[in-house]
Amino acid sequence: MTVLGFIFGIIGLGVVILVHELGHYAASRSCGVEVETFSVGMGPKLVSRKRGNTEWRVSAIPFGGYCRMKGEEAFASAIAEKAETIPREPGSFYGAKAWKRIIIAFSGPFANVLFAIVVFIVVSAVGTTSKTFGNKIVLQSSYGTGANAVSGLLPADAAGLRNGDTIVAIDGKAVSDLSEIQDIIMRSPGKALHLSVLRDGQALELPVTPILDKSTGAGRIGIMSWVDPIVESVAPNGQAARAGVLPGDRIVSLDGKPISHAIEFEAMLVGHTSQAELGIERKGELLKLPIAVDPTTGGSLGIGFVMKDHLDRSPNAGAAISDGFSKTWQTFNDSIMSIGLLFRGVDVLKAVSGPARIIYYTGAVAENSVSQSGAKGMASFFSFLAFISVALFIMNLLPIPALDGGMILMFLAEIISRRPLKTKTVYRFQLIGWVFIVGLFVLAILSDILFFAGK
Repeated sequence: MTVLGFIFGIIGLGVVILVHELGHYAASRSCGVEVETFSVGMGPKLVSRKRGNTEWRVSAIPFGGYCRMKGEEAFASAIAEKAETIPREPGSFYGAKAWKRIIIAFSGPFANVLFAIVVFIVVSAVGTTSKTFGNKIVLQSSYGTGANAVSGLLPADAAGLRNGDTIVAIDGKAVSDLSEIQDIIMRSPGKALHLSVLRDGQALELPVTPILDKSTGAGRIGIMSWVDPIVESVAPNGQAARAGVLPGDRIVSLDGKPISHAIEFEAMLVGHTSQAELGIERKGELLKLPIAVDPTTGGSLGIGFVMKDHLDRSPNAGAAISDGFSKTWQTFNDSIMSIGLLFRGVDVLKAVSGPARIIYYTGAVAENSVSQSGAKGMASFFSFLAFISVALFIMNLLPIPALDGGMILMFLAEIISRRPLKTKTVYRFQLIGWVFIVGLFVLAILSDILFFAGK
């Protein structure tokens, strides 16, 4: 990822956090709680302007922001003075009725959901285009090496799928490319699916149940895409470029052995340590090109194969609105399912991302989307921000002390008991939350370190 991608990542995550804080601000004002400071960005103040009772700031670190309400320091003062209850000054946060504090706490996460809905509606109307491969498949068990190495019988093999099969529908829903197939399978670990398959012109119905990939939390059946070995791009100064390979060439053999698809070609490259003979077809003419294979690159020659465009766009405004709500709900369900998978043996260090990796992913999505589709690629970037917003909504509403959900739980207890919570009770509750948050933060940072270290 380049510096530009990193900047996109910082700005993107900052926007999601800023929306969250604006939700708190709007609810505070509506509930009669004074907002002393609202900052765009964090750290030292750069510029500020006072409007009413609120100081509006732009701070030095362009990442998120914060909303500081009147009376937030009253809790610390109550602890220092060993007061039995937290002072309830008029216009302050703790001076507001408990149900109003619940609204204020809930409004930050709720703003993230509204942001996600709006983004998904706009993106559904504009449409996103991504690169993918077709719906003809290759069994991972036939060519699994390295990251694709196979252990045990995979669901695709158990179901009777074969190399060269074309998956045309899953549970009656038509699929035309790999991204649509992956979208269903990844969301369905442990769920029985029915594949409609074409094999040599014959239609087949094959049942398959994806297994849970514990390194990702996604469903998996053990298939890869059959990619015709037609060259779309050649990396400058790579081995293929130096050998004279051109876009549009079709690779037909390696060292005299015929090649049917790109996965087969890449599998044949594994183990080569020096020179190879590449057979290509160019404008009807067969050519043989000597090519150097560098074992340190895992057999990569700097070749990109032809991909197809996958367009995801709603047909009209009404459908865009419906799809916006539907995608938000689907993202919510996926996030809930992901949390549940943490208790089913998923590798937590791989599944949990810290702030560094979130910034990396956000920047990478922006960078890759723009490089492939220009300005239109920003739709994919904003879709990713919407996904993060929904995840932030769920995480913040977990009944964990120090999070919005924990605050809501605490204020509900106050309503039920019909008396102010004691300072010591709030302190102990918050202390448990901070211990949990610090532990989660350490885990996330460790996960990020392992990720960037290639482990």
